[in-house]
Amino acid sequence: MKWSVINTGAHTGVFNMDFDLHLAGEVAEDEALLRLYTWKPYCISLGANQPEEVVDKDRCLTDGIDVVKRPTGGRAILHAEELTYSVVMHCSTDNSPKKIYKDVNDALLLALGMYDAKLTSAELENVQPDYAAVYKAGKGVACFAETAKNELKFEHKKLIGSAQRKMGNVILQHGSILCGTFHRRLPDYLKISNDEKVEMLKELRDKTIEIESILNTAVDYNRLEDAIISGFENYFGNTFNRLVPADLHTTVN
Repeated sequence: MKWSVINTGAHTGVFNMDFDLHLAGEVAEDEALLRLYTWKPYCISLGANQPEEVVDKDRCLTDGIDVVKRPTGGRAILHAEELTYSVVMHCSTDNSPKKIYKDVNDALLLALGMYDAKLTSAELENVQPDYAAVYKAGKGVACFAETAKNELKFEHKKLIGSAQRKMGNVILQHGSILCGTFHRRLPDYLKISNDEKVEMLKELRDKTIEIESILNTAVDYNRLEDAIISGFENYFGNTFNRLVPADLHTTVN
């Protein structure tokens, strides 16, 4: 399989989600694409089936926070101090969606260790939460409230959250690599009670962790991007072709 990587930089929520869908619509059967990107302005993304009414849009507008729907499932995420990845490829009998999900997270695990040796202590979650029960609680509004099976955690706290969607035979998987703590402010932008905000904030503090918090230093995003690419290249045994947006002839705005 031929792998390519593209870094599209910082864009709005609509651009970022449309670009992921564009890649999913363009990927050939014999290729896979890795994309790295960030968000400008910071943005709350909602799962495909999550009602928009949960967001306090007035507060978001006042603070310059963007809002967008993801094509994937899950719950709300505040994309702020993070590096986001997406992977698109075709699935098959030998390359199932579950296998792709685990392989991508194994590649990310390898990449984290390349960024800093301390991150080699990260691991994949081996238990799937009971999401039906989680979503009945107020904390279920936040995607990072629980760690799904094969997502990456560090000392029992979620470090990288991922979501996947199958469109025909194409898999789109994207996820947030937490770098700084701003994502914990998500409760401030949701229409939930003060008690629920306090509970959700506690959940985010207790169940998530960021590279900055682990290493006690600011993240070097350029070096992290290089580590992600190297981790994927090593895991998949492939030298990636470097692309720029113009190579894809995209009409995403």
